[in-house]
This record gives sequence, structure tokens and C-alpha cells, in this order.
Amino acid sequence: MTDIGTPQSATADACEQRYFGALADGRFEIPRCKACGKHHFYPRLCCPYCGAQDLQWVAPSGLGQVYSVTIVRRADGDYTVVLIDLQEGPRLMSRVVGMPVEQVRIGLGVRARIDATEDGPLLVFTALEGGA
Repeated sequence: MTDIGTPQSATADACEQRYFGALADGRFEIPRCKACGKHHFYPRLCCPYCGAQDLQWVAPSGLGQVYSVTIVRRADGDYTVVLIDLQEGPRLMSRVVGMPVEQVRIGLGVRARIDATEDGPLLVFTALEGGA
């Protein structure tokens, strides 16, 4: 019997590798559908809006707004888990860094940044000047 999930799984894995490979090279890129023009995140095989498979990787502005925020309290240091609405439309999960966690709020204007960590590159966000 043929495992029909293997090719799709391999291709889906390639989407993830493409995203993390760009981060490792210092680039934040997301898929954009050539058919309908919409950006999406997380990377996937076809456009979640129109189903087209003709996608291109593009660099978003990196600007966004905090949609929701949770503060994780830990003995070794608190951090945020946020949902960010990118200016281009997609919503993604990340962290806001460079400010006290208590000051991270819904509606805060943010800019993407790639941080080097022990586990590899990590997309995080910093507050825009003035927070707007």
C-alpha cells in the first residue's frame, strides 16, 4: 500500500525549513499567494484563502500590533507570549522583548526582530517608539 501522506508531509516540512532557513540567514519572510495576493502564516502548501498553490516568499514590513498577551511567570524570569497582527494581515505567536512584561498591552505597536538563541533564530518583537 502507498503512503499518500509522505509527499505532502515532506513538502510541508520543506515549508517549515524554508521559514527557519530564512530566519537563520537574518531574513523574516512569509508566504504570499500569487493568485489572491493575501499573505498568510504559518507556512503551508496552499493558500488558506483561495486554495491556490502558487505561493511566493516575501519580506513583510515587520510592523504589527499586539492582539493578545499573556505573561508567563517563572523563577528564572517572566516573559510574554503574544499574538501579533502583522500589517500585512497574518496573525502569529511570538514574544515582546526589551520592555517590562507588565507594559506589554493589547494594541501596542511592534516591530519584528530576529534574535539568536541557543536553539536557533527566534522571531521576537520590540515596541515601536511611542508604542503606536
